[in-house]
Amino acid sequence: MGSILEALFYGNIRPDEGIHPKHSEYHELNLKISSLINAYHKKLSPEEYDELEKLIDLLGQSTSMYSAAAYKEGFRLGTLMMIEVMGAGEKGAGGLGE
Repeated sequence: MGSILEALFYGNIRPDEGIHPKHSEYHELNLKISSLINAYHKKLSPEEYDELEKLIDLLGQSTSMYSAAAYKEGFRLGTLMMIEVMGAGEKGAGGLGE
């Protein structure tokens, strides 16, 4: 395996592509969502279904933005923890808990 910095530089690190929740209800929830979407596709007029798809797309964008923000915050927190563990977070480092 090469350098993680090189992989990051060349865009070969995509953590979002490797996320597969192992929560037992995740698969069931997605099946229910698909089933409901199919039911609405049959029930609604084409114009109404297009509006529903727009809403679903907006929700997806919102969820992606939230996930990205949560990822960045988690990374920041993890980095602060690493700094503290390595001793650089002692006295005057401006970290949490001062």
